[in-house]
Amino acid sequence: MPVEITWWGHATCTVEDSGIRVLTDPLFTRRLAHLRRRRGAPPPPEAAVADVVLVSHLHADHLHVPSLARLAPGTLVLLPRGARRAVPGLRKLTHLRITEVESGTQVKVGGLVVRAVPASHDGRRIPVGPHRSPALGFVVSGEARTYFAGDTGLFDSMAEAVGEVDVALLPVGGWGPCLGPHHLDAGRAAEALARIAPRSAVPVHYGTYWPIGMDAVRPHEFHAPGDEFVRRSAELAPEVTVYLLGHGESVRPEVAR
Repeated sequence: MPVEITWWGHATCTVEDSGIRVLTDPLFTRRLAHLRRRRGAPPPPEAAVADVVLVSHLHADHLHVPSLARLAPGTLVLLPRGARRAVPGLRKLTHLRITEVESGTQVKVGGLVVRAVPASHDGRRIPVGPHRSPALGFVVSGEARTYFAGDTGLFDSMAEAVGEVDVALLPVGGWGPCLGPHHLDAGRAAEALARIAPRSAVPVHYGTYWPIGMDAVRPHEFHAPGDEFVRRSAELAPEVTVYLLGHGESVRPEVAR
């Protein structure tokens, strides 16, 4: 069965591999604090169907407790070490199998192996939160090796930490007019692509949420990152196929045999 990737918006994707459904950073809401979903309807109910859920870090647009609450009983959720201490709302999700992981942890799920890898990002729940928790990426290995970067900046050991992969799901933007440190914009994401050198890539984490009342503030930062990533990737990593998906669209990327 070919590997299939569906982008639901922001950092939320479904990766289907070896008969297992993997869901990343589920965010199913129209509004989150000062952010509203500006493009695309929230993901449909079938998006919440997963065998394993990967949460990259504790920021509320990646670890969203109400979205996790929609998961079916018994769903395995992999969270960064320290998450339950930092996010008390997780304690109410007694219907889920929550497992905390750190870089290097490997978890077998059916025919898949999920490996947590490092990310260069502040993983705390809030910027001044007292409880530290690592930001992570994940490599899902089955029929394909799929790298979900979560939120990260470039770091020197990125290629070594990720290893050889077939598909990279890379953040290329954000949810506001300015990206802070330890993020990838379209240009830096293309540099990451050149370092990692997968067969294909899907840009994520852009063009979904935007601050309320700021539609006219630097709107190109909302609309342009996907197209810019395609352009920059053609310059820096021309051997990589980039799939630019709309919300709810799927692709079956070519993988090594």
